Amino acid sequence: MSSKNLKLGDPGREGQLSMLFTKGGPREGAGRKAIGVTRKVSLTLPEASWAEFDALCERQGCSKSELLREIIRGYLQAAPPPGEG
Repeated sequence: MSSKNLKLGDPGREGQLSMLFTKGGPREGAGRKAIGVTRKVSLTLPEASWAEFDALCERQGCSKSELLREIIRGYLQAAPPPGEG
């Protein structure tokens, strides 16, 4: 790949500089629309819990993210409003 195909630029995210292709690549507004704000979380569970979680994802045919979203939504809907618990 020739250096003519690359340039240094700001992709518009968090002010970070990165190598950008001069042709092709992602277009603004293209792709799947976001369903919310992405936040990365580290979760520690016993190995047996991870195995159960993975098996449940496979049985339900969903991703880990999808299953966690459903678990969290269900918990939040069932939780009493603040001040009532």
